[in-house]
Amino acid sequence: MHIETYISDLLYRYDCVTIPEFGAFLTKRVSARIDESNHTFFPPKKVISFNEQLQHNDGLLASYISDAEKIPYEVAVQKISKQVKSIKSFLIEGETLNFSNIGDLILNADGKIVFEPSNNSNYLTDAFGLSELKASNVNREVYKENVETLEEAIPTIAITQERREKRSYLKYAAVALIALTVGGFAASSFYNNQVETHNQLAQEAANEQLDAKVQQATFVIENPLPAATLNVEKQQGKYHIIAGAFRVEENSDKKVEELQALGFKARTIGVNKYGLHEVVYSSYETSNEALAALRNIRQNFNQDAWLLVRELK
Repeated sequence: MHIETYISDLLYRYDCVTIPEFGAFLTKRVSARIDESNHTFFPPKKVISFNEQLQHNDGLLASYISDAEKIPYEVAVQKISKQVKSIKSFLIEGETLNFSNIGDLILNADGKIVFEPSNNSNYLTDAFGLSELKASNVNREVYKENVETLEEAIPTIAITQERREKRSYLKYAAVALIALTVGGFAASSFYNNQVETHNQLAQEAANEQLDAKVQQATFVIENPLPAATLNVEKQQGKYHIIAGAFRVEENSDKKVEELQALGFKARTIGVNKYGLHEVVYSSYETSNEALAALRNIRQNFNQDAWLLVRELK
């Protein structure tokens, strides 16, 4: 029995998960923060800690194991007790005990348990899908200096050029007016002819392509199959096990086909606020069903699968 899997499931919903006769894992919500030194944004999360003093059996872990493994509550308590003895023996021998996605446990020189939390998982359901974001610097001062340099140079250039052109402006004005009038009529006529020619060629090409497609699509079915009526089951529930999120919609469709071939009720549930198409293994109406399915998927198919809690419109 991998007790850390059950603890990990419960940490998504509870702030305290106690291992009888051993200690308790506690979670505390912390707000999003910004590291100004490296311009990195961190989403809100649950920080995990361990308290060795909390060893009383509150029934939470044992009840969950009993439901998940379909065993009596007393048997679940015995299995936890056996697991605790094994854990303590590893720690006494000086080994570091790793609880996947939770953290590491080790005994210090005073015989006290020291806990180092893992940063791989965020147990705050409101922050699922969010990751740290690093912003790049913007060198505004460089552009500002370039603009100021151009602003200083442009008036001088413009004044000098104006003085040179002013002398010959009146001399060539009449000639330019006549040339522009004649040239305008010629250019307009040439442009109109070119546009009409282009439109005609494009229309002919479009017609040829349309005819070719119609010919290719023309066929006769001698023995048509009878019409079939499909009953599509609409998935309900706000608990969704996420298989992945894809920038390209075609890739999400391929993922759905792969999961459906494995027997999952996979589907896409739309685009999240980052523009990614989300694919789910399935959706559930209760959290217990979703967490049990998540545990099975992580153990047998995808360790990176996670639970999304959201009402779909």
